[in-house]
Amino acid sequence: MRVDASLIGTGRPGSSLLVTRSRLRFFAKAIGQTDPVFFDVDAARRAGHPDLPVPPTFYYGVDLEVLNAIDLLTELGVDVRAVLHGEQEFTYHAMAYAGDELTSSATITDVYEKKGGALKFLVTKVPIVNQHGVTVVTMRESLVIREIAGAAA
Repeated sequence: MRVDASLIGTGRPGSSLLVTRSRLRFFAKAIGQTDPVFFDVDAARRAGHPDLPVPPTFYYGVDLEVLNAIDLLTELGVDVRAVLHGEQEFTYHAMAYAGDELTSSATITDVYEKKGGALKFLVTKVPIVNQHGVTVVTMRESLVIREIAGAAA
């Protein structure tokens, strides 16, 4: 199969992740967060949160929990050495906290070319919902697939 407009509307199952305090603390530390609401449950509660809140870019990791995340690309015949992360966008709808189970899914929303087909863009929409079925964030991701001599795309 090739990367073209016929892929629009297709998707892949995502993954689920139980958000733990330790995972949130580790992530907050890794991104250089210093606000105590991301580390201390009491500080989070004093700020009006029921538990440690999920930092804004943490959601990207939820979708990375899917087993063999590159399977879709390899099924399409894409040489993963040719894939670049183009952009990432988040639209926030609700808060998520430690103890929530977040689930992602992905749908291809656009495929287009630039540079006479040398660059192909694969755009996906990834809603992430909590255990109550509430969408907490919608991510939009663009992957750039560059032409590699002898590689399929």
